[in-house]
Amino acid sequence: MIINVILNNGKKLDVDVTEGMTAEEILSSLNEELPYRVLLCKVDNSYRSLTHKITRPCTLEYLDMRNNEAWLVYQSSLVFLYNKAVRDVLGNVQLDVSNSLNKGLYTTIKATISKDTVAMIESRMRELVEEKIPIIKEHVTSEDILRLAHKSNEKEKARLIYSLTNLKDIELYSLADMKELFYTLMVPNTSYLEHFELMKYRNGVLLRYPHISNPDEVPTYEDQRLLYDAFSEATRWDKLMGVNYVTDLNEKIQNNDYEDLIMLQEALHEKKISNIADEIKKNNKRIILICGPSSSGKTSFAKRLCIQLRVIGLDPLYLGTDDYFVERTETPLDENGEKDFESIKAVDVALFNKQMNELLNGQKVDLPTFDFVTGTKKYGKRIVSIGKDQPIVIEGIHALNEILTSDIDDYEKYRIYISPLTQLNIDNHNRIPTTDARMLRRLVRDYQFRGKSAHKTIEEWPKVRKGEDQNIFPYLGQADVFFNTNYIYELAVLKKYAEPLLKQVKEEEPEYAEAQRMLSFLRFFETMPDDSMIANNSLLREFIGGSVIVK
Repeated sequence: MIINVILNNGKKLDVDVTEGMTAEEILSSLNEELPYRVLLCKVDNSYRSLTHKITRPCTLEYLDMRNNEAWLVYQSSLVFLYNKAVRDVLGNVQLDVSNSLNKGLYTTIKATISKDTVAMIESRMRELVEEKIPIIKEHVTSEDILRLAHKSNEKEKARLIYSLTNLKDIELYSLADMKELFYTLMVPNTSYLEHFELMKYRNGVLLRYPHISNPDEVPTYEDQRLLYDAFSEATRWDKLMGVNYVTDLNEKIQNNDYEDLIMLQEALHEKKISNIADEIKKNNKRIILICGPSSSGKTSFAKRLCIQLRVIGLDPLYLGTDDYFVERTETPLDENGEKDFESIKAVDVALFNKQMNELLNGQKVDLPTFDFVTGTKKYGKRIVSIGKDQPIVIEGIHALNEILTSDIDDYEKYRIYISPLTQLNIDNHNRIPTTDARMLRRLVRDYQFRGKSAHKTIEEWPKVRKGEDQNIFPYLGQADVFFNTNYIYELAVLKKYAEPLLKQVKEEEPEYAEAQRMLSFLRFFETMPDDSMIANNSLLREFIGGSVIVK
């Protein structure tokens, strides 16, 4: 049987295989030298484990950690290995995987943990890797999961299954004597999980692993204290709202008991924005810089901050850095020879600094408006000046990059980083990546306001992520404050809009695999049927429609 094979080095082959061979066996038979270890494959645009058996002619594409889904497969498999090692060292204790932090995962263990304990757990993990233990998948019913959860006293897992009204078939994974529910695929065995490290951190443990950009190395450690504090604040908010896991949210939706949840979350956001405005006035900051990755809600946040600044007697000038693009003929090119609009070199930094300083000095300035049709800046429409106490609120992807404001005195600047940090997890071991929540926001907004199909948004997403890795995430540490734009109930709201769009992605389209992955984890959420009570100035309205501040 002849199949088409695409290797992760870009090489394409026609390969004669025996029916029933696994993707792993086929790869092994090729004896190809590959840049990175393969973790996953796609069979005719559907993600499949390397243990998948090939039974018909198809296109088989091999993926390494540079692919987002393969990266998630590595993370989930590593969490499984970590949990097994924790149980082997400490016995039947509870492990919670909380959130992404310090280029890894922040976890907590319900036991007394020292540096020596962490070293013992890491040592056990490495022993398990050497033993090359198979990770075996089986399809089970919700009744099977309930029996397992009760047997192992995992109450949260049992509650999750009870809360889901339409979940029938579930994938359960076994690693030696451990069985766990995961919604991602897994690597075939523990030998694939050779790159990781454990660190004692605050009240928990960091599980660190390679990044997409460098699959063979654990990245250099960075202490993201601002992010840790933001997640801690999100945890406090979750407890205040009585929602710690997806189960809690599902139950509130099923009982039609989510109106208070919506109002409380909006009030928490408003109070936080108000506090930021007070801090700006107290410290007499005049250049307010707002940065965040795609679909963070930067525009809505900036305009709501402007309102709070007006409440306390300030009269902010709002502007975006998009109007300071260089002329399109001067736009830099990326490594593929395409115009790179994400680069800081695509911004007329000299003009921006000159005009900001002129405004701070009380001069009248003719601000540009960028014409995206002609690719040029236009003048004469916004001639403004500001008072000596008037702040300028600036929103853009390069806002925290020192190059953008290199000629402006530091004492004038107040830096705000915003992002939706998804703190709500499916259960103790299954977290929802913040990037997935942002992608769903973008997918819904693109369709509603930009006329883009789901497959187009998914197609563009890797390039968006690459731009964020280069131009946004490295500057998080520059921020004075972090604002979490996440709504604890937002995936239950977005599901209603996103699910039909994801189902429209056709099987023959390359984006089909990613659409199916998103649909897979959305299964764990009940749909919030009525979102009419979400305020019309909510940041979430920027994506689902009905906003009075983003039109």
